[in-house]
Amino acid sequence: MRLYVICQLVGWGLFFALQLTFSQALADPEGPPRNLLLDICLLWQVSALGLLLTHASRNLIRRWGWCDKSWLALAPRILGLAVVVSLLWSGIGFTLHYLVTPAGTLTTKLSLPVLFALSTINGVVLLIGWYSAYFFYQIFDRYNRSEIERLRLAAVVKETELRALKSQVNPHFIFNSLNSVRALIDEDPARARQAVTQLANLLRYSLQSGQLEVVPFEDELAVVNDYLALEQVRHEERLRLRLEVAPETLHLPVPPMVLQTLVENAIKYGIAPRPEGGEITIRSRVEDDVLHLAVANPGRLAVAAASPRAGASTGVGLRNADARLRLLFGDRATLRLRQSTPDLVVAEVRLPLLPEDRPAVVSVPRESRRPAVGSVLPTPTL
Repeated sequence: MRLYVICQLVGWGLFFALQLTFSQALADPEGPPRNLLLDICLLWQVSALGLLLTHASRNLIRRWGWCDKSWLALAPRILGLAVVVSLLWSGIGFTLHYLVTPAGTLTTKLSLPVLFALSTINGVVLLIGWYSAYFFYQIFDRYNRSEIERLRLAAVVKETELRALKSQVNPHFIFNSLNSVRALIDEDPARARQAVTQLANLLRYSLQSGQLEVVPFEDELAVVNDYLALEQVRHEERLRLRLEVAPETLHLPVPPMVLQTLVENAIKYGIAPRPEGGEITIRSRVEDDVLHLAVANPGRLAVAAASPRAGASTGVGLRNADARLRLLFGDRATLRLRQSTPDLVVAEVRLPLLPEDRPAVVSVPRESRRPAVGSVLPTPTL
């Protein structure tokens, strides 16, 4: 509304100024001198009348719902309305003119009907321009509003999809962790109690991080520490770990549960099927403003992908991790599996770390960051 009022006042003010300038510039130098005050009075009446008529017709346009119509439907309506309003403008304008100026004081040789017709035609042209500009703005504003609604809807859909993917990751993770705790209850009650504490840390992290888009990489390492401690209950010395973590990566943002998902997949396909077990390597580094995360495990990619066993991972964790990365970062983030050597599979994640694109990082509080049971995850020397 404020923009409309400003445009009306400025537009009709310019109309008044231009009309006054032309009336003085086109005056006959050999004729009687023009009365400047009278010209100002008459042109002010014409401009004020145009402002009032266009404002009134705007209210009718809004009441009739013309702003929602297409240009094909608007064209005849604009023309008809311009003719009607121009007739009113000329009729009222000439009436006011003769109330202010006595008849016979016209300085033109044209008759009154001709002057009225010319005035009406000029008014039609001017009003068509006014209505066209008004409808152009309305259509542009409607387009902007529709784009904002579309983007808002897309954001809601994205958030809904992201939360749905998180709801799939978290129960999948909890189920596998509970199996490890169950195996401890009869064998070693004391260690089972400690494992329950670690599982509580995992559940707390899972619930709290579910409200966050990213967390510090250090928190991901801590939750992997607890997870591997629970997995060591089943695999014991068959599960070994190597850390190659660059110190500058610890504070960088990563989506929660992504590293844990990669480690879980490595255990399921790289450690569990092998009687001798194997070593899992976790690497992190920054290169060209990109955070590179990698989890390597023994095995063959083709065999792992082609022979899912009963109770083994169905791959939903990796698919969800990849979908979450795409929802958060688009095509700038990638997750892929590759056969690094004939007996080594590597899962790689690449995350963009441009400052303007980096989301705010919130650390998830934890009761302890000490190494897990059995020192599965030794504290790295940084």
